Amino acid sequence: MKKKRFSVEQIVAVLKQAELGLSVADLIRHQVGISEQTFYRWKKQYGGLQSDQVRELKQVLEENTRPKKLVAELSLDKAVLRDVLSKKFPGQRS
Repeated sequence: MKKKRFSVEQIVAVLKQAELGLSVADLIRHQVGISEQTFYRWKKQYGGLQSDQVRELKQVLEENTRPKKLVAELSLDKAVLRDVLSKKFPGQRS
């Protein structure tokens, strides 16, 4: 997986510059070095966000990843235990 080059704060700053009237073509090619497709994808995803909203978004995303990891680990543990149990008692399967 590719490493992200820009933080969410940097993306929002680029979008703000475009809103202030800078030429999108000049901004994306010469100043930032991204494609037009990337710019419009960012605009769709982060358009209209303020810096405090970006911090809240990052916090919510971090809070959501922890329970997802726990569920994945517990599911794996459950599958392993089921596998071990089925080998000890081949006649019983739940």
